[in-house]
Amino acid sequence: MESLNRFAPMALVVLWICLLAGPIVAVEKAPAAPAPAKRKIKAVVLTGGHGYDKKAFPKPFEGHADIACEFTAPQKGKPGLFADVDKWAYDTIVLYNFRQKLSKAERANFLKLLDRGVGLFILHHAMAAYPDWKEYEKILGARYYLKPTEVNGVMHPRSIWKHDVDMKIHVADADHAITRGMKDFVIHDETYGKWSYFPAGSRLLLTTDTPGSNKQIAWARFARNSRVFALQLGHDGKAYADPNFRRLIAQGMRWTAGRIGKEKPRNAKKAGKEGK
Repeated sequence: MESLNRFAPMALVVLWICLLAGPIVAVEKAPAAPAPAKRKIKAVVLTGGHGYDKKAFPKPFEGHADIACEFTAPQKGKPGLFADVDKWAYDTIVLYNFRQKLSKAERANFLKLLDRGVGLFILHHAMAAYPDWKEYEKILGARYYLKPTEVNGVMHPRSIWKHDVDMKIHVADADHAITRGMKDFVIHDETYGKWSYFPAGSRLLLTTDTPGSNKQIAWARFARNSRVFALQLGHDGKAYADPNFRRLIAQGMRWTAGRIGKEKPRNAKKAGKEGK
């Protein structure tokens, strides 16, 4: 009893301090801040050199919450898109241009972007975007002939096209991130025929057996450290309005920008010497 009495004054002091401090309240840990959402894909779409429906063309590029597109075309007296790439701000390039020329410096800059891993989406008549630059066909994995052309002793006739055709498109590879979930479809578009396709390094995604057209319609490949997607479709407003085409546009930009798909360049070889 004496020992209890000895500690009583100390207990009273502790009780008095607690009463002054008020009730003990459990402090909840502040919730963790939500992870920041990925920024939008920045895509630049290059046009010029070929007529097209300028009002309808942007539609397939719009309405994608994760993609922001800018449209540009060569202007006389002003530097082109590849004139200076030191402050390059885009994740992927969509080429919808035709029959244009690049200076030696612009060619070197183009290849620098591929070395950096900037994506490249080659659309419709951009298959013939830079006919005087042999390196371009290696990047594309194909060649469209604007005139009869001899290559390694073999004469190739001029490539052909036909407007207003209902093309039956077959999904040849439904496992790729671009075409996953797609089914065969019919699109009113323009056929391209008698052009060369170089299968080495390419993954064929879409095909057709439509008369007058090459079999190959879409493929994915790598050039240097860049993902490259080539799509032969996309002539006019009827094609732009097709939901399958719109899906290919969005998925093509996402894949080339590296947002979908796990593919990486395997033993990537340089497409060629810069400036060639």
